[in-house]
Formats: sequence, C-alpha cells, structure tokens
Amino acid sequence: MTPRVLVDAAAVPADRGALIRYVDGLVAALDRAGADLAVVCQRADAERYAALAPSARILSGPLGISNRAARLAWEQTGLPVLAQQTGAEVIHAPYYSMPLRSGLPTVVTVHDVTWFTEPSQHSEVKASFFRSATRTAVRHASRVIVPSKATRDELIRVLAADPTRIDVAYHGVDPALFHRPSEREVRHAADRLGLHGAPYVAFLGPLEPRKNIPNLIRGFVRAVQDLPDPPALVLAGGLRDADVDAAVGEVPSTVKVLRPGYLAFGDLSGFLGGALVAAFPSRGEGFGLPVLEAMACGAPVLTTHRTSLPEVGGDAVAYTEPDDASIADALRALLASRERREALSAAGLTRSREFTWEASAEAHLVSYQRAVE
Repeated sequence: MTPRVLVDAAAVPADRGALIRYVDGLVAALDRAGADLAVVCQRADAERYAALAPSARILSGPLGISNRAARLAWEQTGLPVLAQQTGAEVIHAPYYSMPLRSGLPTVVTVHDVTWFTEPSQHSEVKASFFRSATRTAVRHASRVIVPSKATRDELIRVLAADPTRIDVAYHGVDPALFHRPSEREVRHAADRLGLHGAPYVAFLGPLEPRKNIPNLIRGFVRAVQDLPDPPALVLAGGLRDADVDAAVGEVPSTVKVLRPGYLAFGDLSGFLGGALVAAFPSRGEGFGLPVLEAMACGAPVLTTHRTSLPEVGGDAVAYTEPDDASIADALRALLASRERREALSAAGLTRSREFTWEASAEAHLVSYQRAVE
C-alpha cells in the first residue's frame, strides 16, 4: 500500500521549461501507476493537472501564490494545512524549497548543485536563494531526490549530505511531445521559424550563463563561416543575457543566428528532430533533460562531458569541451559527416527509450515509502 502523497506543483516556475516537464511527466506517471495522489497547483494549472492525473485530487492554491514571495510564505503556512486536510502521509516538494513545520515526512527534489559549484554562472540573488533552499532540504527533508548520480555525488561532496537519505530518480521523456517527427512536423516547425526548409543547428533551453551560449555562438560561427551556404543557429528559449547579446552582435552578416524565444510544445519535436545537430555545450547540469528530449526526436546531439550529461548521453551523443574552439571543431566534424549524424540519430533514439516517466515514478514511490518508514 503506497502512502498518500501531496505533490506541491504550485512551486513550479511559470516559464514552463524543463522543470515543468519534470513535474508534469512525474504526476501523470504516478497517476498511471495507481498512486494515492493529491496535487496542489496554481489556479491557472488546475485543468491541466486534472487531465494529466484524472484519478488524483487536484487542489488550487490561493490566487496570490503566482507571486514568488507570496508562494514561499504560503508554502510554510497554507501547504501544511492542505496536507492535513487531504490526509496526506508525505509531502513531495519538487523544486528545492520545503515547508519546515508540516508535521509530515517531506521529500524534496534537488535538481542540481551548480549554485555551489558554478556560482559565477548564476545571478547572486538567484544562487543565494537556491543555496539556502538546498541546505535546508539536506538538513530537514526526510528524503532528497536527485535526477542523476553526478548530482548525488556533488551534494555529498559539497554539503556533506547523508548518502543514505538521497535517492536517484532519473527523468523520463514524454513520447507524445518528443518523438521522431514526421516531415510535416519538421516543415511546420521550420516554417514557423521562417527557415522554410533551410538547414539549422538547434539549441533549446534558457539563455542563461551555465548553458554556455556565447561559446556556442562563437564556435558555430567558426565552424560555418567559410561554408558556401552555412546553416542557421536557432537558440530557442527564454531569458535575455548580456553576454549572449554581445556574442550575437559579433556574428558576421553571412551567418544567421535566430532567437525565437519559447516555442510551442507542439513544435518541439519538429524543431529538434529537423535539426542537423542539436547542440547543448553546457558547463553543468543536474540531469540535462533537453539532451534526452533531443535524442528522443532523433536529433544528432552534441554536448559536454560535464556533470550528469554523460549519464544521459552515454555513447549515443558526440562530446566537446565547452570552449568555443572545441565546439567549432566538433560541430565542423558533425556537419561534414552525414554518416556520423545518422549513426548518432539512431543511437540516441534507442538510448532515449531507456528513460521513461514510468521508471521515474517507480523510483519516486520507493522514496515516498522510505520517507514514511
């Protein structure tokens, strides 16, 4: 008999990036697994979670929690009340922070430790908050869930976390959203970007410092600027960054770099699967969900050996060092070899099938049971 779990989906960031895909994928898989589940979310998300988890009890938080400061205050006061009202036996806080006096076992997901190991890659305000939340989780949570062995090892190394209270639960990939696209899906995504069949290299994710976008831009320019008909580089994702702006400003007029912002979920398979290469030369990841999602779309993937990324990519992706010269060499080699790209596409697609939300849900259920025990 699994314990009744209250998942705090109200904590999920509004930008709906990789972390919302984690919570959505997990909640849906927990529901399919027959978990005794309640989900609290922001009011705008209630209908979506009801569709994702039809057997779960869906609770809407108060209107004000769309504001981060108000949500954090409500997390300490209102969330424990809801947990008691629903008869929850364990609370799952899927985004670092947790209620401290709920009176219930609490499981917290810590997604990465780069707030400590790569502080220069984050704003100080953001890093300070996540360092504090991570320390609190390590000290007070009944169990800590991490998405990779690399993140577990870093948590132990950096914060002397108790390894017996850490559970590794890999993320999965949603085949409805991320699959080898049809020609129509590829054409539709390219047309929406104004490419109309022109070749391109893809990046998907927030344009933040640790994603290493300036070096990707410079490496891409070095790789393609001498080609007679160079592909475009498409940086799909939110947030603006001064270093990215500066790197784009240095791009010669013969090379095209597009920044379309966030793409519609329905366009992601066509976008990733239609790319010559999906490039993610990150300096560090807790898991690297966009790498897995690109593999599931049949894209040849280029990433780095940093932190968790080899756990995800294995031998099914190409690797580079994060400096622009190495990125240029690796991209140039991939763009020059259709055979190599096709081999990576097939290998990545096969490997991606090893990562399912069903397996992730099973690992989470084990963690919930351990928390109660």
